[in-house]
Amino acid sequence: MSSSAALVCFRDDLRLADNPALHAAQQSGRPLVLLYVLDEESEGIRPLGAAARWWLGRALASLEDASAAKSGRLVLRRGKAREIVPIVAAETGAGAVYWNRRYGAAEIAVDATLKTELTARGLAVESFNGSLLHEPWIVKTQSGGPFKVFGPFYRSAAQCDVRRPTRAGSHWHFADAPAGDALSDWKLEPAAPDWAGGLRESWTPGEDGGRIALAAFIDGGLHGYADRRNRPDLDHTSRLSPYLRFGHLSPQQVLAAVRHAGEVPDADVEKFVSELYWREFSYHLLFHFPDLAQVNFNRRFDGFEWNRDTKLERAWRRGFTGYPLIDAGMRQLWQTGWMHNRVRMIAASFLIKHALIDWRRGEEWFWDTLVDADPANNAASWQWVAGSGADAAPYFRIFNPVAQGEKFDPQGDYVRRFLPELARMPADVIHRPWEASPQVLAQAGVTLGETYPLPIVDHAAARRRALERYQRIRGD
Repeated sequence: MSSSAALVCFRDDLRLADNPALHAAQQSGRPLVLLYVLDEESEGIRPLGAAARWWLGRALASLEDASAAKSGRLVLRRGKAREIVPIVAAETGAGAVYWNRRYGAAEIAVDATLKTELTARGLAVESFNGSLLHEPWIVKTQSGGPFKVFGPFYRSAAQCDVRRPTRAGSHWHFADAPAGDALSDWKLEPAAPDWAGGLRESWTPGEDGGRIALAAFIDGGLHGYADRRNRPDLDHTSRLSPYLRFGHLSPQQVLAAVRHAGEVPDADVEKFVSELYWREFSYHLLFHFPDLAQVNFNRRFDGFEWNRDTKLERAWRRGFTGYPLIDAGMRQLWQTGWMHNRVRMIAASFLIKHALIDWRRGEEWFWDTLVDADPANNAASWQWVAGSGADAAPYFRIFNPVAQGEKFDPQGDYVRRFLPELARMPADVIHRPWEASPQVLAQAGVTLGETYPLPIVDHAAARRRALERYQRIRGD
């Protein structure tokens, strides 16, 4: 046993249980120093969006409380990680530094520099996989390259072993912790104006919140998941994405819980597992193609002619397109920091293919407004919808927002929840109020163009225009 400290650097792994870096530090027998560095300054690091910053503030407060309950303290510092971590290591007399790996190019560069410098100073440095089921370089095609199609990736990855999750350690021994920043000084939560009321009502960031959300999904939403996950009016999605994004839950914990859920049909379990592996596939892509959020995966789309329609984009962002399912989704996003996945696809398709606005504009908006804004999932999913990504939906697949609404929100309950101005519209016309009779509109208290907008684009005309643009880059 060494008397020098073990410095544990938290990143997107804000939990005490099943945290490989923390577990290894405890196993070393060294006294612990827990550190979180808010790095918004290192080259290439993408600062969090506003909703994710709110979540981070609450998550760090939760981790501070959890550390205090073990008689420890979480040290908070702000600045470039490659400068801050060596400073804290020197302040604490650390003999070893532990962290869980990250997979973005900028983060990898920071960690490589850190490891080189710390090792040169005589410190032991150990890193671990704390956020994925499999390392991105483990799952390969037969030729040794990265997969570009989800199906073969999933079949290959599913054959790889998954480590078993571990509990939080029972014995905690801490070194004296140096001074750190006060979390309140980071001002991660909005103040003027305070727009986060709906987020507070909707979420409980932190490890305890993640465990509660996972248990609730296992007890309720998992049964019937395969058939009902696409219904935004029903409660059959897991809502675990922000807890995975910030590492309150590991994918190993989620996978183990789902696999041992008891009397749940195999089809429901396997469908959810495939969704968990879509997250893996997105990180596989990010690792091998690090500019996923900026550059078309299919470079043929570099020649696509995008519009810059600020009025239309603003209407989309605010949820005033005149298409109720899309508007309900965008209002849900604004109110809660989250949107049902099926509605995300339809809303993204509308911006890209009805409005012909560059998918990167939508990716940036989701990055700023989603509490689960994930560097891999967000970019990969926007490119998938655009048709420019790996294993992408064909560009000519253009969702009809009316048909999608009638199929997946048949009684209009989802629309009514987030569009109160349409609350009294009957189900048969709630997804196309412009076709309702004057009497029906009057009874519902709806005045089109005043209390609710008319469609800002015609679906049929927009579809023709999008297909014409697509033909120009087909190259055949």
